[in-house]
Amino acid sequence: MLRYIQALSAQIAQTAICNRHHTIEQQLCGFLLHSLDRLQSGEVAVTHELIAGMLGVRRESVTAAAGHLQEAGLIHCSRGQIAVRDRVGLERRSCECHAVVKKEYDRR
Repeated sequence: MLRYIQALSAQIAQTAICNRHHTIEQQLCGFLLHSLDRLQSGEVAVTHELIAGMLGVRRESVTAAAGHLQEAGLIHCSRGQIAVRDRVGLERRSCECHAVVKKEYDRR
């Protein structure tokens, strides 16, 4: 339980840093990667509005960032669903924050 609390604390701190210093596209990649780490499929059932609220940005900014990722062939967006087509590509576009948090959760 203590390891989980430490990992969650690290995630909260890293997210605050990420939201301050990284682009919305990088934050969106990180959000999708965090979601995929906890799901069995390559699809995330979430709206741009919900992502915007979680990242503390405007929905239009999330839509623009998702559009860039879709144009690059990394994701496919449909109403209320984001399907990840290229996880490695998302990892390349993401900032280092996802790797830091993942490493903390993977510690045993």
